[in-house]
Amino acid sequence: MRIARQDIPVRMNVPGAVARQQVDFGDATPFGTISGEYFSLGTGTDLAPLLQGLEGDLCQSPHWGYVLQGELTVTYADGDSERPATGDLFYWPPGHTVKVDKDAEIILFSPQHEHNVVMDHILNKIAG
Repeated sequence: MRIARQDIPVRMNVPGAVARQQVDFGDATPFGTISGEYFSLGTGTDLAPLLQGLEGDLCQSPHWGYVLQGELTVTYADGDSERPATGDLFYWPPGHTVKVDKDAEIILFSPQHEHNVVMDHILNKIAG
């Protein structure tokens, strides 16, 4: 799920402050410790080959985040895809892969254990 900043409902609008809030933006109930992550990703980066060998050959960690700049294509297990871009909030449920369409800077919040499994897998693939 992605949502552009202008589409996030305004919850408070007072002089000097506007607060927007999207409720029900993913459920973190079964997860413990969360990591805050900052990714810089170059155009053309495709995680699909690095995810091969994981369940469904996909990232099985959910992520909540924000695209500071750039554009990505996220593809889900069911074949659906979406294109988060600069200024978008997003939630990626388990079972996805990412390709970078335009140099991107993103912030992720992820369940630490689940995402470490994925990151360790990717690092092992890169190491050969």
